[in-house]
Amino acid sequence: MSTTSDDVYQASPPDEEPQLKRVLGPKLLLLFIVGDILGAGVYAVTGTMAGTVGGIVWLPFLLAFIVATLTAFSYLELVTQYPQAAGAALYAHKAFGIHFVTFLVAFAVVCSGITSASTSANVLAQNLFGGLEVNGWMGAPDKGMITLVAMAFMVLLAVINLRGVGESVKFNVVLTAVEVLALCIVIGVGFYVMAQGTGNIQEITVFTDYQDKGLFLAVTAATSIAFFAMVGFEDSVNMVEETKNPERIFPRTMLTGLGIAVLLYMLVAVSVVSVLSPTELGEIRESEGAALLEVVHKGSPDFPIDKVFPFLAVFAVANTALINMLMASRLIYGMARQHVLPRGLGKVLPGRRSPWAGITFSTVLALGLIWYVSIDPDSNIVANLSGTTAFLLLCVFTVVNVACVVLRRKRDPDRKVFFTSPGQLPWVAAILCAFLAGPWVGRNPIQYQVAGGLMAIGVVLWFITWLITRKSAASAGPRDREPGTPPDESRGEPL
Repeated sequence: MSTTSDDVYQASPPDEEPQLKRVLGPKLLLLFIVGDILGAGVYAVTGTMAGTVGGIVWLPFLLAFIVATLTAFSYLELVTQYPQAAGAALYAHKAFGIHFVTFLVAFAVVCSGITSASTSANVLAQNLFGGLEVNGWMGAPDKGMITLVAMAFMVLLAVINLRGVGESVKFNVVLTAVEVLALCIVIGVGFYVMAQGTGNIQEITVFTDYQDKGLFLAVTAATSIAFFAMVGFEDSVNMVEETKNPERIFPRTMLTGLGIAVLLYMLVAVSVVSVLSPTELGEIRESEGAALLEVVHKGSPDFPIDKVFPFLAVFAVANTALINMLMASRLIYGMARQHVLPRGLGKVLPGRRSPWAGITFSTVLALGLIWYVSIDPDSNIVANLSGTTAFLLLCVFTVVNVACVVLRRKRDPDRKVFFTSPGQLPWVAAILCAFLAGPWVGRNPIQYQVAGGLMAIGVVLWFITWLITRKSAASAGPRDREPGTPPDESRGEPL
């Protein structure tokens, strides 16, 4: 019997490492997706968006949701056809078959997750000490103590992750509940103010051009910012090998999660506009996470939010970091199993059946990044790295949407189809993602510099991996070929 490319990807030799354990049902998967999307993003970007478009701050959230949903359709078409943990990198490899492109896509996704988690860890440490300080339990910590706590938190996440995805996702359930509670407090305060007749509900249809960009450019810039708050749904495809019956439950669960997230975001936006005056909206642009704090503080002055909210923020960013590290370790595991990364990174604990090598590798990278970003205390690390994360993912989403079109043409007509993105929506999604990644949205140039530096590191790592793979293939006697030439499957060469 002949061996197809799909067979090579899906078959597992009898003596291979144990497979991941399928523990995620619809409810846990939904909580995973909602928790990942809500994350720290809404705390960081709401103030910046309000300071860009004024009262219509809900509109960029809605537009970002539309772009994210169009891309989610492509992901759903692909994940139901190829239910494997490698995600975007696997789709790019199956569509284009170019190892260099596959590795760059994988590296971009891994870096976006680790960068986001590392930044969240720093924010968590700052909020933790801020809460302790405002309650009078300790004085202001020094920079070294904040860095130490951030690194200790990443080690804690690794321990939770090593215990297995069941424990990790159950911990995610608790953190997601706290996240939703914090946002519901903001929403409740906003609607309370409106019920008292003191709110500014009429402002939700008013565009204020604080930066003299004009309506189109201002909304475009705000949508690009809002997109950072909508990412996270794509992480779930890297959990597909640990999901029960993924072909059937993924489409409904992912779209439901996106819908819940945008509903909460838009209600938060309405609350912000209702409580704060137009002047205050213009002044909270640089306040990042303090924007929501200001809403609750002004709308309910008797509520001890100054002493409570920092700890709620701790749980929010902890959830983001946990899910990002889950994603990164599973992606490393998946790519190692597909011979794109060294085989050793695909090792799984025999008992817990968690990808310990991928967890260790991603944690070491995160610890190094935390140390690096702490060197310059004057740099706006959170804003720059969140923007870089969004830029990298928009580029990846562009590739995924194009890959969806390519693979649709290659689809076996006899293979069962569980989900298909309607019509030409993958092309529309690809164009919109590429547009939001461009410099015309007002993205800080340093974000392109950081992304370029990360990709340069990726090229070096790809070359090292290629040398290792070539040496291993040579020892087995494969035919000689130039770099980038597809391997000969008939000779057993790795893909």
